Amino acid sequence: MKFTRAVTLALAILGGSALAYAGAPRAVQKYQVKLPQSSMPAGAASAIVEAPPEVVRELVVDYGKYSGYIKRFEQSKVVGKAKDKTDVYLQLPILKGAAKIWAVVRFEPPKTQGDWELISARMLKGNVKRLDANWKLRKHGDSSTELQLELLLVPDFPAPQSVVIPEVRDAAGTAVSGLRAAAEKRTRK
Repeated sequence: MKFTRAVTLALAILGGSALAYAGAPRAVQKYQVKLPQSSMPAGAASAIVEAPPEVVRELVVDYGKYSGYIKRFEQSKVVGKAKDKTDVYLQLPILKGAAKIWAVVRFEPPKTQGDWELISARMLKGNVKRLDANWKLRKHGDSSTELQLELLLVPDFPAPQSVVIPEVRDAAGTAVSGLRAAAEKRTRK
């Protein structure tokens, strides 16, 4: 009798784990990554988006509307164009709202890197030392997209990496989650 309960409990636990694992692709994975241009790690996030790459790309390059579907951005406004590059003013709170970051970043046009499409941005000016972003997307299955964001933020004030990196990782996760929700909503229409 005890053996049967133990086996039943083990199967229930394993079954629950299998169900949780099966749902894992819906989760936004947050992590940190080392980028070649900085000694400080970048915060990053990735998720599977149930929308085709062209829909996801449309939203990634719609820079002026970021604040509408990425709740961390308080402001996003296209402030200029330089040939095929787009300059965007972004404002977002950090450190649980204790400070606000603003920056004008230049987004490069999408380019192909292997089977990934890369959309990169570098800070032109702002109240931080550095703000870089790398959106990556690629086809995943028949009608979905793998989406990643690497976000590098180097503050212009003394702050320990143990505080900054989790904050940036969460910001990347919020951005990926917001963009995924917008893309999936657009696809359902």
